[in-house]
Amino acid sequence: MSSSFYPSAFLRTTFVLALASILPLCAAEPAPSGPAQQLTLRECIARALDKNFSLKIQGLDSANALEALTVSQSDFDPSFTLSTTKSVNQADQASTTLVGTKSDSLDTRIGVTQKVSSGATVNLSSSLARNSTNNTFATLNPAYNADVSLSISQPLLKNAGSAVNRAAIDKAEIGVTIANLKYKGQVLQLVRDTESAYYNLVFAREQLKVRVSSLELAQKLYEENKTRKNTGVATDLDVLQAEVGVETSRRGVILAQQSVRDAEDGLLNLIGQFEFNTNLGEVSLPAVDNPTPNFGVSLQMARDTQPDYVAATNSLKQLEIDVATAKRNRMPALDLGGAVGYNARDNSAGGALDRLPNGDGYSWQVDLSLKMPWGRRLDKARYQTALNSYQRQQTSVRQMEQNLEVLVRSAVRSVETNLASVAISRKATGLSEKQYELEKARFDAGLSTSRRVLEAQDDLETARVAELQARVNLRTAMAELQRLDGSSLGYYNILVEDQQATVR
Repeated sequence: MSSSFYPSAFLRTTFVLALASILPLCAAEPAPSGPAQQLTLRECIARALDKNFSLKIQGLDSANALEALTVSQSDFDPSFTLSTTKSVNQADQASTTLVGTKSDSLDTRIGVTQKVSSGATVNLSSSLARNSTNNTFATLNPAYNADVSLSISQPLLKNAGSAVNRAAIDKAEIGVTIANLKYKGQVLQLVRDTESAYYNLVFAREQLKVRVSSLELAQKLYEENKTRKNTGVATDLDVLQAEVGVETSRRGVILAQQSVRDAEDGLLNLIGQFEFNTNLGEVSLPAVDNPTPNFGVSLQMARDTQPDYVAATNSLKQLEIDVATAKRNRMPALDLGGAVGYNARDNSAGGALDRLPNGDGYSWQVDLSLKMPWGRRLDKARYQTALNSYQRQQTSVRQMEQNLEVLVRSAVRSVETNLASVAISRKATGLSEKQYELEKARFDAGLSTSRRVLEAQDDLETARVAELQARVNLRTAMAELQRLDGSSLGYYNILVEDQQATVR
């Protein structure tokens, strides 16, 4: 080994020691206190479903969709009316010898109006009026007038038919379905994010264990080199190399501790509400059940259950209603109306009301009205706009279907690739362990150097972290595939209904 190593080794040692003195200050955040208990992935998912902010927000959006349905249905609720009018009039009558003729009237009317699904508006009303005067020539004083009438107005072309008049209700019902699908999609995304955050925490903690183990090995090598130097077997360079290895490993431990804290906050952000001082307990990677995916099955499940895709197809149904409504309303407005009524007059309120069924007085009418804007440009433009929106959504659904297939294909390949990666990395770790043991044995026998032992130790650490990362990547890939095909709900026994998601 050349003597030029000494300046660079000295600079490297100085840099590492300075970095080691600074990083503890950055990582000085106190660890959560409390007894360490086992925290399973299912428990994390249950807590996320109960406390996650995003899921609660989506639940309120679903509740608003139900209220929107009620609003659309209220268009067919009956409306009750009640009015009372009191009037007094006094004036000279030029056609009589009376001076200061006075009349006093009180008119009360009650009615109910109902819209029906055909588009017709039905109105039933009745009134009772009392009139009195100081005119001595009046035959009835006071006089009571009672009447009852029924009127109907029915569109024949534009705005006619149950399909047009129930369009808002039908769209709102589909809107409820879409909101529930979005809620389900939020649940699937939350489960996937919780799984990923949980796996990241497992990786961070296991990586910390690997770094700590490497630090212990480096410290042991350093102590051995100091002992060997005292006996004249090792040189100052060997001791210096071992010391740098210790400080490098210590830096890895500090960075790994930071990763653990960040991973804990990431998981707590999903499963709690401002509970960042909570002790999360021990975590571990769950066993992999039947990891080999089937592309055809996963794709079919995704097309049938993937919330965003199914919601898009339901939005297409809403636009179909808009097209049908706009097409119908291109016609001119032709309305048929009819009314029939009875009236009676008596010197008492009871008498006037009793005489109504006898038909002393009656009236009826039939009317037909036509309204057609010149050129009907507005209605034609509305129809074309609705048709364009429908075709746009239709194209969007096809695009989503293609993108969904790409995502499923990628997710399946990711699972298959990570399965192979786990097997390969496991073998690589085993090889690195044997190489380290061999190099350490050669060092103990005086046939190797500290530098080569440190290199073998670095290789072992890298292999262990790579294997751990491969195992985490496999579970993350499986979580994404289960989100796409919706199978994570069944896997974790999650029941989604009435804007609530619970683990059964």
